[in-house]
Amino acid sequence: MKIRKFAAIDIGSNAIRLLVHNVIEQDQQETQFRKSSLIRVPVRLGEDTFTLGEISARNTERMIETMKAFKHLMSVMGVEKYMACATSAMREARNGKKIIKRIREESGVEVEIIDGKKEAAIIANTDLQQLLQEDQAYLYIDVGGGSTEFTLLSGATPKLSRSFKVGTVRLLNGMVEDAHWEEIRKWIQKHVTPLQNVQIIGSGGNINKLHKMSGRKMGVPLSYIWLHSQYLYLQSMSYEDRIIQLGLNPDRADVIIPATRIFLLAAKWSGAKKIHVPKVGLSDGIIKTLYYTEQTTTTRHS
Repeated sequence: MKIRKFAAIDIGSNAIRLLVHNVIEQDQQETQFRKSSLIRVPVRLGEDTFTLGEISARNTERMIETMKAFKHLMSVMGVEKYMACATSAMREARNGKKIIKRIREESGVEVEIIDGKKEAAIIANTDLQQLLQEDQAYLYIDVGGGSTEFTLLSGATPKLSRSFKVGTVRLLNGMVEDAHWEEIRKWIQKHVTPLQNVQIIGSGGNINKLHKMSGRKMGVPLSYIWLHSQYLYLQSMSYEDRIIQLGLNPDRADVIIPATRIFLLAAKWSGAKKIHVPKVGLSDGIIKTLYYTEQTTTTRHS
């Protein structure tokens, strides 16, 4: 048995995350991926990009300091390989490429700005085998701060992916127009609605938190009815009460409402009654992509 450590850095619109996995390799057995640690730093880059068009000097410094800290942590944890991806906020910021250069020079961390298509493809790499049934259609939805990625799956096979510029931070800042919602509705009704008994798989910090709040056990899906009633409940509370009474982090207490709305509308338009929450996302997909790319390269050269 060999235990290796792989890491993923996800520079999102609402937060920056470092996920470290133990990758357990065994002879004649399937490789196992087990979460070792997850660190989340609430740097809301999307608030800068979607309102100012660029990342502010303050958040640039915070991001660089975060990357330096992540670099040290990966070193002391014995991380063998990592991959750092920046999504919506960084790809739309005028100074995004300049910041990436500074991060490389000052922290030594190489960051790749990925487009929506690649983001959706990486997310589809997450390990959902235990959940997926061959004769079942699924709509995988990853809600971020700047964009939402939709992937249509037939069993475990991704059939179609699409990224839309509708995310929680954009919604909070009033930057999503009716036309954006209409675009999502048309895509879902064209590709998803005709399918029978579609189920949603939700990923992202907000749906994970909602599942935890529901008190359901891991593996038990959320119902559309519960999610709708929770949405109304959250809306009825003030921002302060959501922090004090529900114990939500300040940077979660506001975005959780627009995130719930995205899932509810997607469920309504697709006819889905269940939302599975396997608690995987872009970071998990990055680690799988990193590992399986290495395996493919090794096989090709052996």
